[in-house]
Amino acid sequence: MNLILFEPAELTAPLPRTDPRAVHLLGVLRREAGGTFDAGVINGPRGQGTLVQIGPDSLTLRFTWGAALPPLESITLLIGLPRPQTARDILREATSLGVSALHFFRTEKGESSYAQSTLWSSGEWRRHLITGAEQAFDTRLPALTHGQSLAEVIATLPLPATRLALDNYESPQPLSAGGITPPVALAFGPERGWSAAERDLLRAQSFGFAHLGPRVLRSETAVIAALAVVRAKLGLL
Repeated sequence: MNLILFEPAELTAPLPRTDPRAVHLLGVLRREAGGTFDAGVINGPRGQGTLVQIGPDSLTLRFTWGAALPPLESITLLIGLPRPQTARDILREATSLGVSALHFFRTEKGESSYAQSTLWSSGEWRRHLITGAEQAFDTRLPALTHGQSLAEVIATLPLPATRLALDNYESPQPLSAGGITPPVALAFGPERGWSAAERDLLRAQSFGFAHLGPRVLRSETAVIAALAVVRAKLGLL
């Protein structure tokens, strides 16, 4: 953890010693009473935490905060529901790279059982967002939806200046070739690719098509690569 994040309601409560953050403070950072560490409030400010007291069952903490962070860069990802482990990787890495929203949608060629994963039903997905933010030394989490159709997700989007869908088969140019102006919406198909109807829908909703070169990438790799290209073209790298 480069930054230890807390929910607002946790700030005045003792931290149980069984909590992974307490284990990290004592076992990895090796903080003793009086020691400080980098902390943040989820979707709030960063600051310094102080380990006031180490009790037998819990830690007593105190915090001082800086200014709130500005909004995230306006980059929205639309992702055909992948297998749960792939989704976990995307949740973590896309958050680290600073996207403002993630929409995991149902697709015609995707595996329908993926939407029933405990990743989504148990709320586990939020933990992966927090891990990604902590890695990036950030407090801001992207907005997230899952289980809607592609049409339903597109209907909720503002009208961004750049709408692009990644496609190995019907894209006229590489992602790196075109101009990109924020806000940006990037759409990624499922592991089995877009259907003809989904391509028609995307075109009708002003999405252009682009590719990442001739190599077929894993979904999580394609997301990271595309985000790196977009952030570079926006001057964010």
